[in-house]
Amino acid sequence: MKKLHLIGLSLLSAVLLSLAWPSNGFAPLIFIAFVPLFFVHDFIVNQETKTRKLSVFRMVYLSLFVWNVLTTWWIWNSTGIGAAAAIILNTLFMTTTFWLYQTTRKKLFGNKGGMYLLVFFWLSWEYLHLNWDLNWPWLNLGHVFVTRHTWIQWYEYTGVAGGTAWVLLMNILAFNATKAALKINESKRPFYIAISAFLALGIIPVMISKQMYSTYVETGKETEIVVVQPNVDPYNEQFELDPESVIERNLSLAATAMTPNTDFVLSPESAIQEQIWEERMQSSKALRQVQTFVKQYPHVSYVIGASTFGIVPKGHEMDHAARKFLSSDSYYYAYNTAFCIDSTNNYKHYHKSKLTPGVEMMPSWFFLRPLKSYAINLGGTFGTLKIDNEYRVFTNAHTGVSGAPLICYESVYGEFVTGFVRNGANIIFVITNDGWWGNTPGHKQHFDFSVLRAIETRRSVARSANTGISAFIDQRGDVYQKTPYWEKAVIRQKLRTNDRLTFYVKHGDYLSRAAVILSIIAVLAAAIRTFIRRKKSVVS
Repeated sequence: MKKLHLIGLSLLSAVLLSLAWPSNGFAPLIFIAFVPLFFVHDFIVNQETKTRKLSVFRMVYLSLFVWNVLTTWWIWNSTGIGAAAAIILNTLFMTTTFWLYQTTRKKLFGNKGGMYLLVFFWLSWEYLHLNWDLNWPWLNLGHVFVTRHTWIQWYEYTGVAGGTAWVLLMNILAFNATKAALKINESKRPFYIAISAFLALGIIPVMISKQMYSTYVETGKETEIVVVQPNVDPYNEQFELDPESVIERNLSLAATAMTPNTDFVLSPESAIQEQIWEERMQSSKALRQVQTFVKQYPHVSYVIGASTFGIVPKGHEMDHAARKFLSSDSYYYAYNTAFCIDSTNNYKHYHKSKLTPGVEMMPSWFFLRPLKSYAINLGGTFGTLKIDNEYRVFTNAHTGVSGAPLICYESVYGEFVTGFVRNGANIIFVITNDGWWGNTPGHKQHFDFSVLRAIETRRSVARSANTGISAFIDQRGDVYQKTPYWEKAVIRQKLRTNDRLTFYVKHGDYLSRAAVILSIIAVLAAAIRTFIRRKKSVVS
């Protein structure tokens, strides 16, 4: 096979991965997307050349780089050069994972078996990407089925990791079936076994999911929610308008949809533009403005986003998120905050805990600490933010309904969301500002994650996005009243609450944690085998 053929197959995998990806992709393509890359890998590792390891790395990097570019190019609209860094690094981490799998497989199985190790290594990589400072799990493979949510109702047992395992196993079976088909004149049996396994693994999970979808009955009492989409341009209008008029736009829209049965109103992330100091919240004009509105509806809880600040306690000045005042030796924290405002004077609030790398935080690793003030400015509060250490839920005192206040990027993290559910949330609120990316696949993909969270937790979702997409999602993942992008809108819906904890809520990313353990065992076994072989060769 010529080098040009290897490059062509690597690019074919990249194109298939991209064509499968939401929101406009054809998801079933994901089941064969890695097959061309597997053929490239198989050909190179069986060549007795000194550069084959480097060649595999180059071909895999090329394929995954093109996939990253084709699916997440829209990051450039908000972060510029930061987008290039994100794509280059994400591709590097993915490729390193593949290289580690290849190396371990060779030492344990001699490239004649052990392809299933890739499932363990890839799940381990995705788990790491959900839980370290450089988190960017946007391309975790299990996300691909969000546009086929009737296929993945079993995510309530496995979470997205189950989808990732499904994708990789299907690709391995497809690769084995293709190899067997090329040798069908020698023996038909391996082909029939491989293609039967491929079809069974492809059909049975879908049939189970379809049955779960058709028989699922929503439980819990109803709660009426009004969602506001103010459509404030985050690049221009947001800073030209005074904070009072921005809030007034939200309140005026909400007023047109209020009924005596409304329990919650949602406005998006950063809807409050006033800089609020948490030690003096009672003096905030913006909070009082919202509270004046709420007093007309005494049973309503209003959830709205803001940027807030707080003084750093003495002795905590070296905290990674601490910022020094320019005019004094004191320090302060900055937060991305969600408020819950009701007819009382007690402003309940939650600080965003899953921060966007390069935008809301820089890694806390010691050699990167000098860069913490250089996070990308997307307007409002930027730089490294302080996070909450609690899964705070917002409870309506009149109905007892409790909502999980997810802020923007937090809706990407399945296991993280389960913490709110275990803490009493029987419904999910997502408040976000998706205007930074423009009318690109970015805001559509971000919306899709909320569908996955609904299925995993069996919690209905109300989503308020500044520029869209706002919507309601039920416990099966069905979407209602999806708003157009870049238009003012207000929608109202009754959603069912739910107090039942799914298997996934109880156990989180258990598949990924098991994969981490198995990957470590595989690496140790490979290292031990290599040591023993070298020792024997020295003795002989």
